[in-house]
Parts: sequence; structure tokens; C-alpha cells
Amino acid sequence: MRPVGWNESTQHTMTITHTETKALNLARGSDQHTALITDDGDLSYDDLRERVAARRDELGATRRLVLIEASAALEPVVTYLASLEAGHPVLLVEPTVQASDGGPSSDFEPIINRADALIDRFDPDVIARVDNNQWMLHEARPGTRHELHPDLAMLASTSGSTGSPKVVRLSRENVLSNASAISEYLELGAHDRAITTLPLHYCYGLSVLNSHLVAGASVRLTSRSVVEAELWDDFEAVQATSFAGVPYTFELLEKTEFLSRELPSLRYVTQAGGRLDPERARKFIQLGRHRGFDFITMYGQTEATARMAYVPSDLAETAVGTIGVPIPGGQFRIDSPPSSDVGELVYTGPNVMMGYGHGTQDLALGVSTTELRTGDLARQRDDGLYEIVGRSNRLAKIYGLRIDLDHVEQQLDAVGLSVKAVSSAERLKLFVTTERKCAPVADYATSQWGLPAHSVEVHVVAEFPRTPSGKTDTVALLRFANSRSAAFASPAADHTAETLRARIAHLLGTPHAVIGDSFADLGGDSLSYVEVSLHLEELVGVLPRTWPTMSMVELAEYGAQRRAVPSREIPRSRRRLTRIEVPIVLRAVAIVLIVATHGDLFFLQGGAHLLLVIAGYNLARFHLTNRSDRLRTRAMLASVASLAIPAIVWIGCVTLVASAYATATVFLVNNFVGSPQWTSEWRYWFLEAMLWSILLVVVLLAIPAVRRWERRWPFAFALAILALTLVVRTVALGGVHAEGTEMYALSTVAWCIALGWVIARIATRTQRLLVSALSVVCVISFFGQPLRAAIVIGGVLLLLWVTSLPAPRWLVGIIATLAGASFFTYLTHWQVYPGIETYSPLLATLASLVVGLLVWKFYTFIVSRARTLVRKATTDRAQRHHQPLGL
Repeated sequence: MRPVGWNESTQHTMTITHTETKALNLARGSDQHTALITDDGDLSYDDLRERVAARRDELGATRRLVLIEASAALEPVVTYLASLEAGHPVLLVEPTVQASDGGPSSDFEPIINRADALIDRFDPDVIARVDNNQWMLHEARPGTRHELHPDLAMLASTSGSTGSPKVVRLSRENVLSNASAISEYLELGAHDRAITTLPLHYCYGLSVLNSHLVAGASVRLTSRSVVEAELWDDFEAVQATSFAGVPYTFELLEKTEFLSRELPSLRYVTQAGGRLDPERARKFIQLGRHRGFDFITMYGQTEATARMAYVPSDLAETAVGTIGVPIPGGQFRIDSPPSSDVGELVYTGPNVMMGYGHGTQDLALGVSTTELRTGDLARQRDDGLYEIVGRSNRLAKIYGLRIDLDHVEQQLDAVGLSVKAVSSAERLKLFVTTERKCAPVADYATSQWGLPAHSVEVHVVAEFPRTPSGKTDTVALLRFANSRSAAFASPAADHTAETLRARIAHLLGTPHAVIGDSFADLGGDSLSYVEVSLHLEELVGVLPRTWPTMSMVELAEYGAQRRAVPSREIPRSRRRLTRIEVPIVLRAVAIVLIVATHGDLFFLQGGAHLLLVIAGYNLARFHLTNRSDRLRTRAMLASVASLAIPAIVWIGCVTLVASAYATATVFLVNNFVGSPQWTSEWRYWFLEAMLWSILLVVVLLAIPAVRRWERRWPFAFALAILALTLVVRTVALGGVHAEGTEMYALSTVAWCIALGWVIARIATRTQRLLVSALSVVCVISFFGQPLRAAIVIGGVLLLLWVTSLPAPRWLVGIIATLAGASFFTYLTHWQVYPGIETYSPLLATLASLVVGLLVWKFYTFIVSRARTLVRKATTDRAQRHHQPLGL
């Protein structure tokens, strides 16, 4: 690299001059009118033209490719204008890696200066940049080794937003026509004065400079950020009339004093560079109406030089969310299927690029396209305005489902979850800025779009990285996600996932399990939930709410993330504490309340109804997952069998020995044929309510349309089921409060299952508040006993708002054991406490809990042994017939 002017007779280079190349003169103001304002003073158009002429002489007559590090300062602008006037194609790049507002966070690996990458790819003949605090022109050679097309005026980099090395080839007509069109629809004149709030190497920022110079207006050059008070002091001092911003600009402005600052010279504000949130747009439109400036939304792409559409200022409020109308000289059409008014937006006009460039071989190419397929999905409204509804190349295909990533971000933002979305390898990768949003975002994504849990990744970043133009840097996000995925795909991580698989396979008796399976995939249910969750917490720590649907790989990744977070010193008093999931605690507390109340140790009713709510919650978590319809049905029927078989066996044996129950009770149908008065036949109402509710759900979801509704609107569907059960309850009761066996009949308690279902489907804070209020109303209106209602409400609210509770390590085992044995305790305690409660209610309670535990362990052993024998028999049979097992 040598300064301009260096020469060497032995330098072999291709020297090509194009005398037919026409100059592109953008500085068109009156001689004495101010053109540029810098920190060092004003520069008139006459002064500017003198500087441009001198710089043109420095660049020489030979037409060459000039790369300019384009900071918002006088020398880069002079070099840019001189290059265009001399016919030298220019490539504007960012001067340095941006480290200001919106730059990449420390979570991301450093971004290589894009100028270096473009130098390597396009081998510019002259590089203009600051060197040792002095503006320098360095030439790689005295001439050029490139063949440059006569119409080529500029190479515009698109790598800031896409990460692609390609550039956009722009002609003189592209640059001039777009600058003139912008000047026309903004009605720019010599009285206008812009201030540079966007980088000049960004096509939007450059279009501000070009359009003002073509109109003979003025531009204040500054590199200050919109969050700096000095910029607005300067704005007032030079009486600027406009500034430009991308969506992120207006996010920043809301955090400053801009909204309350009077700027009497401000005539208009322009916004482009992405979709601005409609509410934020309305705020600035209304502010402008109050302060006397116009807020003008614009739409464009680098491939169209800058702008393609704008919203006329008189339509600003009624056209929020649209891109308006084409700029002067441009036209839109929508390529849509015959049955739809939505299709890809296609633009034609004199500002459409010559084509893309991928390397030096493309610099000699002419026009390769006459229209621009924007990649945006749009429709034209009845009022003639165009509206973007999505992005075709932001459509990801994940497990056969087409997912609009922009729609994902908008939907999550609408429920108060600010998220950025990318997609790779059939996975939806979502990014949040706080760890507490991970679970609700994952829950919402899997339920809203019907995605398998293992296809959704949620990553936490300190802040969303942005390109220098203010757009979300999706390339940096994807690189970050991929680096995390690569770390968890290491042999050590695979071993961790395999450890989890082996543990769960052993506990569930599913040797065929693979690391891509989840607890729910393997048929886990409420009976095995407690034991499995405790074992997993030993390996990965406190589990997230969504762990039943997470694969072994995802659980291993979750554990690795937790271990990667630097640990803080834990006070000695807290080292003996651990955390346990709220559903487990509630199951343990509920069964103790039930048994102790029946055993006359104390009288606190409500535990059984609370267990029904938890049963509905677990039904949705474990079985109504995003598996195939066949697997969901099989899982629910298996759950029914796991409850019905031991219950029928136990009650049947008791009846054979002591003639205790009628046949209807043995087969759990007392609800339908039993007496309306309380008798011993009603003792198992709780089991009947659970079993028949699950079977009703199976029947309901057997209807294809209903299945589609449930998958598409999981929360709304669950809420509708709750409403339906409440209507049935009201009709069955003939009023509000339940009395006698009305508190235990299937028709009047199914709402408890539905309520748990709704709780499992909550994805936002608003939904949580709504369900909290609804729960209180449902419970109070049902029970005529305040204490009973309070117990159920307390448990429901705890389930709604708290994921886990701290507990001494020695107590966790007791709680888990009580919860795990809760079903068998309820089943057997009716035969245990009656003979003991007269002498000792405490002993009666403890005996019931112990017997329930022993029966649970015995049943678990029998089932495990049976599975082993079945597998052994299957293996022996396959070996005898030389057949593969098909595992």
C-alpha cells in the first residue's frame, strides 16, 4: 500500500481509462449557499466544489476502484463526491468496528472489520482512510487491474445485515434518480438542513446526504449518537430541519429527553430501515402533530439504491403499519397466487441496481436485472397503500411447519416477551435478555406454533446485537447460537445426555429410549414424575418448568448452562437448602391433608380438589404435548390404565375379602349409577373424576377439527374447556354452591381438571393474572366453606406463580416420597385409618401414609419385574426365530 502519487516504471498493471464515462455531480447548490457544516465551520457549495476538484486531481484520470472508510466528516464526503465526479466507482465501508449503542455485546465474539474482508475480495486500487489521525489516500497500484463497466458508480455493501460478502452494483442513474426522487417527495429545498444521525456507509444514511446535496440543501456532519444531549444542542444551534432514524433510533429516543425537548426548526423526521412498532410510530406521529413536524415512514433496500416507497405526511396516522406508495418514478406489483391478495412485492424503477457483485470478475458486468424481487410479502389495501405482512426469506421450515420468523417476534412482543428469532437446521432459535423469560418463551413457542419442544432453543444474551445501521444482527445471533450448540455437541456433553437417558430409561423401564427423547415422549406420567424429577435434579440442578418435554440433549445443555454461570458464594446458612418443584410439594401437602382429615388428626378439607387441579396440570404437561396425535392418545390411555388397573385390583380384592363395595365402585363407575347420598361407595370419587376426565379428553381430541383448534390456540382452547365445564357445573348444581355429593360428582368437579389444564398453557403474565382472578371466582363460588376454599385457592395460586420452593435437603426426600406415593395412599388409606383413629389419630395418619408408601413400592417393583420378563421373553423369542428385535 503506497500513498497516491507513487509510481514505479516496472509496476505491471492494467491501466484503463474510460473517456466515455460521464461524471456524476451531486453537489448542485448555489455557490454561496452552505453545503456542509462541520465542527470546524461551514463550507459553501463553491468551497466544496473547489475541494472536490482538488481531490479529483489527486485521484487521477485513470478510472479506478476507490474504497472509502465513510465516517460523517468532511474528508470522506469530499473524497466520495470527487470519486463520483471523476467516474471512479466507490465502495463505502464502515471506518471501524462500532462499539457504541447497539453494538455487539460481550457475549459475542468480536466482529471482524468488514472493510478488511471487502479489501480482500474486491482488491480496491485506492483506499481512503484515516491513518495516524490524518486523512490519507493509499493506492495499491498506479493504475488498475480491474475492468470496470462504464455505468458502474458504486458498490454498496449489504453485509451489515445479511453477513453475505456480495455487494450491490449501482449505476450513476441509480444514485441520481433515487436522490432526486427523495428530494421531490420530501419537497427539499435550499432552506432544508439535515443532521447525520445514521452512518454514511449505510444506504439510508447516504441517501440523506445525496438527496440534500442534489436539492442544494445543507447537511450537518456529526458522528454523535441520538442519546447524546450535545447532538440536540448542535441541532438547535445550526437550525437543522430534519433527521433520519431506524426503529432502534426511536427506541433510544424514548429513553432520552427528546420527547420533551422543543426543536422549533424541525420540519420532518424520516424513518426506515425496518418495521417500527405501530404504537411507537403513533407516539411520534402525534408528537409531530403537537410540535409541528411531520413523521414520514419510508421503505427501501440497498438493491434499490435506498428508497422505494414512502407514506405521505397527510396519511401518516391512518397509514400506520404500511409502507405507503411508490416513490416518484417507481412502481410496485404483487406476485400472488390467484386465491390470495398476498404475495411477493416486486419493484421496478430507475433506481433498481445493476445486479450483485461477488468478486472482481463482476465489476465489468452490465445490467443483469430490471426489477427487484424484494423478498417481502405484501398486499395492497383498498386505499391504494401497500402493506408488508411478512418476509419470504424469513420463512423457516421446521418439522414440516412453515414458520414466519417476523411473525414469531411480533406475536411474542404482543404478549410482552421481547424476542429475536432465527432458524437453522430445523430449529427455532429464540433470544431473550433475561433468564426468567426462557421458560415462558419456550412454552409459548411450542404451544402456539405446535413445534416439538426439542426444536425450540432459547438463548440468553446481555443485549440484542445490532449492525451499525441499527438493525438486529441476525448473523451474530446465529453464530452465537451455533457456538453454544457446538459446545453442547462435544463428547463430554454427549456423555451427559447419555447419562440422563440411561437414568430415565431405568426409572421408566424404557431401554429403547434415545437422547432425543423427553420424559413425556417416553410415556412419563404423574406416577413416575416425582421420582424422575428428583433424579434429574441431582444431575442438572433445579429443573425448568418445561423439563417434561425437553429431550435428554436439551436437559444436558440446560445443566451445562447452569454450570457455566459463575457461582456466587453461598451463605453457610443456605448451603443446607435446595429447591423442589411446587407441584411435588402440593401433592405431598394435599395427601397429608386428606389422610389427616379422614383420620381426625385435624379437619382441613380441600386437598382432593387441589389434587384434581394438579392432575389437570400434569395432563397438559405430560400428555398434551406436541407429539403426534397417535402418540398423545396412546399416552393418555396408558395413563388411564396405570391408574385404573391398580385401583380396580385393590378395590376388587378388598371387596372379595370384606364385601366392602358394590361392583360399580370396583369398576369406578359409581358416579353414573351410585346413590346421590354420601355412602362408602363415594370414597373413590377422586379417582373416578381423574380417569373419566382423561377419557373425555381422549374422545374430544379424537375429532380432527378439535385437535387442530387445540394445537393452534392452546391457551384459548383450554380456557374454552374450563368455561364449558363451569357451564356444566352450574347446570348440574342448579345454582352456585355445591352441597353433599355435588362436591364430588364428575359433572361438578371436572372444572378442577380443566383449571389445571389452563394453568399449564399460560405463556404470559397477563394470562397468569387473568387465570388467577378466574381461579378465585371458580373456587369461592363452588365451596360454601371459607377454609376449604382458602386451601384450594392458596394451592392454585402457588402453582400459578411459583416454580419451586426452598427446602432443607433432609426434607426433600420426605416430600418427594409422600408425593410419589400419593395415589396409592389415597387408594389404600380407606382400609387403614378406620381401625386406628379412635385410639390415636396421629398413628392412624402415619399408618395410612406408610401403607400407601409400601404398596407404591411393591407395585413399582411388580411392574418393573413384569417389564423385565416381557423384554426377556421377547428377546428369547426373537433369538429362536433369528428375528431382529426392532428396537
